[in-house]
Amino acid sequence: MKLVFAGTPEVAVPALDALIASGRHEVAAVVTRPDAPAGRGRRLVASPVAQRAEEAGIEVLKPARPRDEDFLARLREIAPDCCPVVAYGALLPKVALDVPARGWVNLHFSLLPAWRGAAPVQHALMAGDQVTGASTFLIEEGLDSGPVYGVVTEDVRPTDTSGDLLTRLAFAGAGLLAATMDGIEDGTLRAVPQPVEGVTLAPKIQVEDAHVDFAAPALRVDRVVRGCTPAPGAWTVFRGERLKLIQAVPVPDRTDLAPGELSVGKNNVYTGTGSYAVELLWVQPQGKKPMKAADWARGVRIAPGERLGA
Repeated sequence: MKLVFAGTPEVAVPALDALIASGRHEVAAVVTRPDAPAGRGRRLVASPVAQRAEEAGIEVLKPARPRDEDFLARLREIAPDCCPVVAYGALLPKVALDVPARGWVNLHFSLLPAWRGAAPVQHALMAGDQVTGASTFLIEEGLDSGPVYGVVTEDVRPTDTSGDLLTRLAFAGAGLLAATMDGIEDGTLRAVPQPVEGVTLAPKIQVEDAHVDFAAPALRVDRVVRGCTPAPGAWTVFRGERLKLIQAVPVPDRTDLAPGELSVGKNNVYTGTGSYAVELLWVQPQGKKPMKAADWARGVRIAPGERLGA
């Protein structure tokens, strides 16, 4: 088939690579979000998908909106058979959905109908899911509600952050998307409607969602920290300034600390929760680089009874 691939962030690159490497289909063009400011100089930088496509000599389309007439005209001119999508980042209007004969097929990082929306991996971790995965489905106008072509499952490991899990799913999902294109082309795959039961939503994680409540049980604190790492970053407040929590592990045998209360040893920093303590391993003070929690604690000289979140 002739394909036009749509995607933007680094997590979409493995799928683009898999389609290029398959040799069975032609990736005629790539659609991605416009260049965005990045770094201290805030200079415009092309998306990871755009950079990879340019390296491969593939035409790159960067519409401000996918309903722009110039973009739609070029899409019709290319006349793709199918448009695979991974984390493109913009809503596709019906006028665009109608262009490819076999539709737009999205790789979504959950086992649909669970976790429809922008942040499925973060929500799966924060909910304590033990198994997740990726799904390919035919895009329709509803939110991630189209019929499913295929799935791949992935166990959630006890120490997974959303970054860890998303990386594994990106590579597992790349193979799934390539296989889905093959199955659509040779007629061996049929999209199956999603069940009505089991729908959960995964809206974008806001900064306030990543605020750690130490009155919650230690398992909840652990899930928020892992689910919000690397982005947007779990955080609390210490002495009136924001402190990002990068890594923390539950310590079930330590129950002597009140919620948020800090206890500092020679090489350990503990804080209480609504159940048992967690050990802080890595933190990032406001305006500074990430550091070991023990180094941070020595630098700020924590007084007895001081708490996080106060």
